Amino acid sequence: MKNGKRPSIRQKEAIKSAGWDPDNWLVSKAPPGQLHIVSRSGKSKKVIPA
Repeated sequence: MKNGKRPSIRQKEAIKSAGWDPDNWLVSKAPPGQLHIVSRSGKSKKVIPA
């Protein structure tokens, strides 16, 4: 798996609207309409609408 990247401002807003703290998540993929995020500890993965 690729290393996650820090989320942009718009990505942070999407993560926050999904109910999670953007400071605890990294973006691994960003296909159109989705965000694949990984926790900073690397233990959990989620897919949210962008």
